[in-house]
Amino acid sequence: MTRVAAIDCGTNTVRLLIADVLPGVGTTTEVVRTGTVTRLGQGVDRTGRLDPEALGRTLDALREFAELIAAHDVQRTRFVATSATRDAENAGEFAGAVEEILGIRPEVVTGAEEAELSFAGAVSVASGEHPGPYLVVDLGGGSTELVLGEREPVAAISLDVGSVRLHERHLHSDPPTQAEIDAAAADVREALDRAAGAVPLGETATLIGVAGTVTTLTAHAQRLPSYVRERIDGAVLPTGIVLAAAQDVLHLTRAERGELPYLQPGRVDVIGAGALVWFEVVSRVLAEVEAAGGELASVVTSEHDILDGIALSLR
Repeated sequence: MTRVAAIDCGTNTVRLLIADVLPGVGTTTEVVRTGTVTRLGQGVDRTGRLDPEALGRTLDALREFAELIAAHDVQRTRFVATSATRDAENAGEFAGAVEEILGIRPEVVTGAEEAELSFAGAVSVASGEHPGPYLVVDLGGGSTELVLGEREPVAAISLDVGSVRLHERHLHSDPPTQAEIDAAAADVREALDRAAGAVPLGETATLIGVAGTVTTLTAHAQRLPSYVRERIDGAVLPTGIVLAAAQDVLHLTRAERGELPYLQPGRVDVIGAGALVWFEVVSRVLAEVEAAGGELASVVTSEHDILDGIALSLR
């Protein structure tokens, strides 16, 4: 066993997984899994720079992670930064501060690398439960990755549509107006047109959604009394139920979203935009599968995602 620490620094959240991995084997034993909303990507879509306050929040979270890593005798650590850091011209400032705190240089991965890590994490537990090919969708704050494959990815794309980016760009009213929704949906549909040219969506046998927007919407679809990971991880929901849950959350007011017992406070403002992205993705994949003569009766949610992929890369 090797004890590893995987850190995923996204546009909306920063997360840590400490796990024991078996060399050469695609399995992990979870020791610690934690995360917090720091909104590192606040304003990046508009300014092209990481905001000082957002940097401060994220670095504070990383100091807490450093203490956890030290307390658990971790042997290897990998820090992966994604969409917001890719887009920011002052990413070097952030990287230097991370190195001071953790003693390692963060890797700013490409969208393709992010997609591969997300696929590896999701498929590590799904492959024995559901038929392939798998389409893994990692819906983040700044970008959304779509990856198709069975044991390995065969096609992938990273799209610059995510919950934070679309919220800041389009959904300004409370609740959003139909004109705002239409503009945001147009962005997503244009991106999915590009995705369909790169990834054969119609070949999907199992659609797997990962990351906070998807897991929150899965809790909403089940009307859970709180965020119950055991009810969310591995959940298989009818496609129509998934689409209805996304539409419901999209049209809630901010106050109504704030009352949802399974929603992290830091997601209250952006979950509507995330719901819109998930609705459009599921709708498009459903249409492509049906056009190819198949059926997409259900959607799978996984708590195993890019964090697990990072951990597995350290085995």
